[in-house]
Amino acid sequence: MIRNLGTEEGLQGEGPARKVRLFQGEGLLAALGILGFVLAAVCVVWMLLYGGEVAPNGDVSKAASFNAALGIFLLSTAAVLPLSAMSTRGKAIFRWSYAILSMYSYFAENVQNMRGMNPRFAEGGTAFDIAVAAGFGLVAMLLIVFYCVLAVAFFRSRSYKLRPELVLAIRYAMVAILLSFAAGIWISLTESRMTGENGNIMWLHGLGFHAIQAIPLVAWLSERTRLRPQERRKWVHVAGTAYILGLLEVGWQTWNGGAMLEWSPLPLLALFFFLLSFGAGCFMFWQSVTGRKRSEVSSPSLGSEG
Repeated sequence: MIRNLGTEEGLQGEGPARKVRLFQGEGLLAALGILGFVLAAVCVVWMLLYGGEVAPNGDVSKAASFNAALGIFLLSTAAVLPLSAMSTRGKAIFRWSYAILSMYSYFAENVQNMRGMNPRFAEGGTAFDIAVAAGFGLVAMLLIVFYCVLAVAFFRSRSYKLRPELVLAIRYAMVAILLSFAAGIWISLTESRMTGENGNIMWLHGLGFHAIQAIPLVAWLSERTRLRPQERRKWVHVAGTAYILGLLEVGWQTWNGGAMLEWSPLPLLALFFFLLSFGAGCFMFWQSVTGRKRSEVSSPSLGSEG
């Protein structure tokens, strides 16, 4: 009991005295995530000075949103990678592979848009532009392949044992990310983010990636409650299942060519499921706050001890 004081496991009365921490040993990916925000800021300054569109096919505003999105994704991946229970070599391979692929993505997205070229579809471009676009397509596929390998690692028992609630949440997030990758492939095949009359594939693409922040946050909060492990996992299941169902409604609406911002059954169902997932997070936050207050009240002060 004494050696558990000061650790969350000691407060909860379960688990090992030392546990794997978020971001543990993943400074490189975290730094590359921060780089995305720096590049996004550079793009914003560019737009203030010169505007967003660059003739003939460039758009610096798209580079800015890409930089921020990739930055958030890399930071989130750096946070959860230590919980994958991959071997030291396995994590190193993933880390350096993703670092190289991400650097290429930053390069292609920013340089090409500032040159006035679409980094993915080099219509009317030079041999350099064609090569960059072809490389971008290959990099996108490799990013998916490596992430699938990472996703599989979280479904192994030795990963689950590290921090059960968090790993359970990450499993749901990995399913959502695979749906997001599928949306990205959909965009590449159609060479457009629009489908049907008003469908926008970017809704599915973007919301799927944000699962890696939203669902694990619920689990992280649950670790700070006084609820029993079974109760904490139940709420993680609620948050994860609701988020996935929301994504499926978004995908269905998009497949039908409908807009998400309209008063029709599928968008309303998607909103309901996302609110349910958000509600689970709010409940865990409330439980964590009230649980800590009860702990402070019930714990005897040092001055009152004999």
